[in-house]
Amino acid sequence: MNLLESGLLEKFIFKTENKKKLVIGNIPKDYPIYKIRLDKLFYNDQNDRISTWISEYKMKNNIDKIDYSDKESYNKIIHEFITNSNYDAMKRTQQNIEAIGQIEAGVVLADGRIIDGNRRFTCLRNIQEKNQKEQYFEAVILDYSIEHNEKQIKMLELVLQHGVDEKVGYSPIERLVGIYHDIVETKLLTIAEYAKSVNDTGKNIEIEVEKAKLLAEFLEFINAKKQFYLARHLELADPLKELYVMLKKINDEETQDDLKNAVFSQFICKPAGDLTRYIRKIKDIASNPKHLKDYLDEQSPVVEKVCDKLEGFEQLTNKEIGELGEDKGIKEEFSRITEKYVSRVAGDITRNAPLKSMEKACYALDEIDLKILHKLKDEQIKDLKEKITELENITQKIKEEISGL
Repeated sequence: MNLLESGLLEKFIFKTENKKKLVIGNIPKDYPIYKIRLDKLFYNDQNDRISTWISEYKMKNNIDKIDYSDKESYNKIIHEFITNSNYDAMKRTQQNIEAIGQIEAGVVLADGRIIDGNRRFTCLRNIQEKNQKEQYFEAVILDYSIEHNEKQIKMLELVLQHGVDEKVGYSPIERLVGIYHDIVETKLLTIAEYAKSVNDTGKNIEIEVEKAKLLAEFLEFINAKKQFYLARHLELADPLKELYVMLKKINDEETQDDLKNAVFSQFICKPAGDLTRYIRKIKDIASNPKHLKDYLDEQSPVVEKVCDKLEGFEQLTNKEIGELGEDKGIKEEFSRITEKYVSRVAGDITRNAPLKSMEKACYALDEIDLKILHKLKDEQIKDLKEKITELENITQKIKEEISGL
């Protein structure tokens, strides 16, 4: 079915006087906006914003793809995902549409698939059910199919999804999952193409790709390959970022692997309520090579316990994650070892403080341009001499204290 041709003929689509500018294939163009009856449209299940919700539904129902032959049943499923992904944003958008109408037009394909405006479409569905009055979704209609224009459509979707109006509520985990799928798994887009689509730098997207790979590696570690929704439930966006920073400062591959295993185990067990703050403590240890090896060696037996428990689960779900998180013995052991080495690192910092301060003072004095001294006024020279005497007295006291050791 060609939505536009059928719609105009059967009068469930009406052309408006408004237009929306889109850039497709690097060609900017004004496209006409149409009012489309809601029952002729359906959600895009390839929308990155709900990727983890889709993967969770597929896993629970043991399916590879959600059937959309029955559009209304399909729409009800995705409607729930859109709502739950950011309820507060949904509520604000709906209140705005009820007050002043739909301001920003969406974008749909010739078969009725929405590639931009899922949240607005959801709000209109809610309003229609609430008021029992037929609503229309305003959108550009592109004569494309997702089967034959997948890459072009994906790049357009990214441009629209990461626009100013749509940035609100875009989950960092969903973003990583989308990056993993589009760049790493399917290789649909290159890093440069993705960066251009979301108006970001290639360097930043490279970092996001590395974090996405790290997320996939974590899921493999816990025997839950590609079950990305688990990362959403565990709220791993910030802890994952902290781990990435740690690993970038370690050159030895074996140490990197040991650190990943230790941190992955603590991701799943959550030894502390605020996981991000807890992982930052490990980052302090990781920045001190003197203590990191001993820390990882001491954590190793606890990591093995976690791995043994993971092997006992046929399929990891939120229920099993909850059981691991309730194992007080493992949580307390992880926490005890971490706090022990945090104290050791803090002790080293305290003991090294005098040397650091002295190095900083020497560096500051070395930065003085001696040529400027000849241009100082008498009063300035007098003040400088007083400071030199004060400095000599301080260094003399330090010498005397050290000589007595």
